Parts: sequence; structure tokens; C-alpha cells
Amino acid sequence: MTTLPPVTSEVARAALELLPTRLRKRADSAAAKAANWPVAVTDATVVVRVDDATAVTLTTTAGVVTSAADAVCSCLLAPACLHRAAVLTLAPLAEETDGPEKTAVVPSDAGDSAPAPPETGALRLTPPQSVAVHALRAAATAVLAAGVTGSGAVHRATLLHAAHSARVAGLHRATAAAVAVARRLSEAGTGDPAFRLPELASEMTELLTVADGLGRAPDPDLIGTARRAYVANGSLRLHGLFTEPVVTASGYAGAVTYALAQDGRLRSLSDVAPGDADRARQAAGSAVPGGSALTLRELGDHGGAILTDPTVSPDGRIGGGGAVRSVRASGARWHEEPLDTLWRRSPADQVAAALSWSAEPADERYAGGDLLFLTGTITGGGFAVDGGPTVRLLAPDEGPELPYIENLQLLAGAHGLPLRLVARLAADRPSGVRALAAAWQGTDGAPVRADLGLRRLNRTHLPGTGTAVIPSAPAPALPTELDLLRRAVDRAVAGGRAVTATVSDGELPRRLAAAGLTTGAACARALVDTASDRRHDALGRLRPADPDAYARAWLASSTYASAATASLLTAAWTPEGERDPA
Repeated sequence: MTTLPPVTSEVARAALELLPTRLRKRADSAAAKAANWPVAVTDATVVVRVDDATAVTLTTTAGVVTSAADAVCSCLLAPACLHRAAVLTLAPLAEETDGPEKTAVVPSDAGDSAPAPPETGALRLTPPQSVAVHALRAAATAVLAAGVTGSGAVHRATLLHAAHSARVAGLHRATAAAVAVARRLSEAGTGDPAFRLPELASEMTELLTVADGLGRAPDPDLIGTARRAYVANGSLRLHGLFTEPVVTASGYAGAVTYALAQDGRLRSLSDVAPGDADRARQAAGSAVPGGSALTLRELGDHGGAILTDPTVSPDGRIGGGGAVRSVRASGARWHEEPLDTLWRRSPADQVAAALSWSAEPADERYAGGDLLFLTGTITGGGFAVDGGPTVRLLAPDEGPELPYIENLQLLAGAHGLPLRLVARLAADRPSGVRALAAAWQGTDGAPVRADLGLRRLNRTHLPGTGTAVIPSAPAPALPTELDLLRRAVDRAVAGGRAVTATVSDGELPRRLAAAGLTTGAACARALVDTASDRRHDALGRLRPADPDAYARAWLASSTYASAATASLLTAAWTPEGERDPA
């Protein structure tokens, strides 16, 4: 099937809720058939042909189906028909996007209420909020117990219904987490190659953490915000760093340029909207807000700009606005001030900061807080970081549409090449980093800087290098037992409670305890016990399973695995002489 346009979570939720119970049970099989229905796209209209007499027509606004009225089926049962529901089940869920003069899509009935603070200063949930939290946790627990393989359209619809209630009640962080989980379930259900089980596990952890926290002692961090509030910022002097192409599994594409402002903090400018890899390349050529005719890619490639009266979100993303004006200004290379300061921080400090950033709520993460600025040398074993370990250079996007893989294969063969790198941690692959941009001295001695996802390199860009063996620190490695726990957490999300009960045994808790990871051993033991706990009552009758206990044990295991990984990864990046002996 040709890629369907993204639909908002409200449209996807409503489509299944309209179906009678007897048809709702057939939604998954109908969606499987719909994957083979032909699709025709014309401007803002997408027509899915069911048969000679029936078609589902989707009308988009800015590339997104934003209203239930924009999804129409020609059959007599519409709108409560399987044709319409199947198409909307297959369509990816829309994401909230920001770009020059763009705002997020938020339904008009989204509430802005917040818990009322009593005199003690603690937050108190309103009755609708308490009901919404309970529904969210029940829906998330049901998905976790069923696993990806057992979760179908009904599970997804129930989760989206709970997300809608949370949105109306003003629980914005919980809403975002629930929609993210539903989006991953959709990817898994349609066989999308972009689906990543660890990402679903991470988002499920966020959802259960927020729901549990709101159910016990809510605080403002758990409430979140409805959307990024852009406010006037006076003026900004920007030195461009690099431009990153963005292609998401949910049908969005574009480009994000990172720049350093005069206050020493990073800012980002983006142009992301529904589209594919071609749109990502085109978006890199879109203009910086304000009429300077400077493109995002030009700003990222040693460019500079001065913006007056721009709008900036609290997390550092630059918007547009009618008053903003911009002019070109001098830029700087990575080894020049003020950009050179980014590479002076020790790798261990940068890793610790990036891990702390990833633990923050998504709507509070400052732009570029996950970036690493590394100096090192290409060796036969990978990239030897100055003052850090040797790591593998991984592609942020492994699709053939972007040149990451080819560029990194070319760089990997340039043994002895010193370079500067902008990268991100790969928490699921601790021996590597995801390389975004690099700079080095070219064949003629002139500096070369490449956005690895946009610029396709060839051998003429690399100088001749030697084959001498360069001493380097070993790659970061986590205990095998911790990796096994991480896999058990992911496997539980994939197969659900029944699979966890079938494949689990007491070996993992014993191995974790023997490795000194006693808390991890307790978490693993609780996961095994709650997955397989089917005790009998005094009359010999089998007691019902306790999905809540299983969800609590899974959440504890996931939280511990993430925290232990972060702690050990920080230690692995710290030079041996600087490590805390404790």
C-alpha cells in the first residue's frame, strides 16, 4: 500500500469506537486486508479503493487527517464501517511538530485544566483526572500483559480513548506517553521496518511511571504542558553547527539545524511535516525565518545569523512569527571560537549530561541536550575518543534513502584519520555512538565538514592515511547479566505475560546476584514470580492472574535496567584514574 497520511489520535480513536462490538472484533483482520487495497494520491486527497463500488477518501490539512469528517467511506454502513476503520487503523498516528511558523496540532476540545494546589503546596487531582489516570493505567497494563503479539486494534483503541480522556483532563505528559505507545503498536502491527522494540519498552516505562506517579503523589513534572509556548526573545546571534535530516516511521520528514547562541546554549530551527526522505532533503534548503535568504543547511555549514524578535520555546526551539527579522552574519568552524568550547568538555561529563537529559520528561528536554562533541581518531577498532573509550560509529538512520551507512563505511576505512564528531549515545548499543556530523582535514589540507545524513562522501574527500596501530581504550561494555535483564524486559513487552511466564526461570536472578547486581536480581525474581503466579485458593480453585502486580514488577525491572545502564555507561566513559573508587 502507498503510504497513508498521518491521522490524529482522536480520529484513529473515534473510528474504532463507532464500530459495533461484533465488527470491532474483526478490525485487525480487516486492516490486514486493507494493506492490499490500491491507493491514489492527488493534492490533499487520498483515495483508498476497496472494490469497484467502494472507496475510502481521506482529506488532509497540511498533510494530516485532523477531523473525523475528513475520513469518508462510500459504503452504506459508513461511518460505522470496517472499511473506514481498517484504513484509519493502518494510517500512522500524527506527531506534534514544530517548524518555522508552525504549531502543533491539538484538538479543539483539549483541556488546559491542571490539578488544583491545596494550601500544603502538594497537587491534588480533580475527579476527572483521577478517572483518566485509572483508565490510562488499566489500558497500559492490558497492553503489557498481552504483549505486542497479542495487542490488536481494540487494545490500541482503548489506549487512545484513555489518552483522549487524559488530554481533556489536562494531563499532557500522560497523553503524550499513551499516544507514543499506541504509535509503536501501530508500527508493529503493520510490520513497519522502523519499529524498534526497545523504543516501545522505553515509552511503556514512561507511561506506567507517569500513571503510577499521578496515582500516588502528583507533582507538576508529571502533569506536563499542552504544547511548546513560543515567546519573543529579543535578539539571537547564532553560529551554525550542523543540519540533521529527519525521517520518521509515522510519515514525517524534514530537517533540524542546531546552532550555538551567544548565551552558550544550543538552539534549533526545524522544518518537519508529513513527507518522505525527499522532503527531508528539500527541507534542508528551506529558509531561516526572517527573510535573510539563508537556508537551514547554509546556517549549519559554518554559517551565522542574527535574528531580531524571534519566538523561542522554553526548550530552545526557534519559531517564526510576523515580527522576526534575520540577516546573515559571520560563522565559525568547529575548531574556532565560540564553537570550540563544545569540544573542550570531557567525554565523561558529556555522557553523564546526555543520560540525565534522556531521563527528563520529553517536553522539558532542551534542544541538543543529547549531543556529544567528540575529538578522536579512526582506528581499526572504531573511533578512539580522546580522553574516552573506542566506540563504533553507528548510523542514526539505516535506510538507503539517506547516506549515513555509505559515509560511515567510508570513514571506517580511513585508519589514522583525526576528526571531530557530533554524535548521540546509543543506549541500546553501548559500544557505539550514532554519528551525525564530522569534520577533518581533507586531501589538500583544507577543512572538510559533512552532515553525514545529507552529504554523500567519496574517497576524494579523505586524505591518504597510514595503517599504524593506534593505542586506544577498550570499547564500553556492560555486564552480560545486565544485558540479559534488558532483553528480558524487552521480551516481556513483545510477548506479554504468558510468554514471560513460559520462558523465564530462576537462572537470571541467580546470575545477577552473583555479579553483584542484587537489586537487579530482586527485580528479575519479581518479574518471574508475577508472570507465573497462578496460585489456588483454599478450595483448590485457580486464582485469577494479577496484571497489576506483573506491571509493577516489569516497571521496576525496566527502571532498574535503565538506571544501571546509565551508571555503568558513565563509568565506562570515565578514564580509569578519574573513577570514583566507591
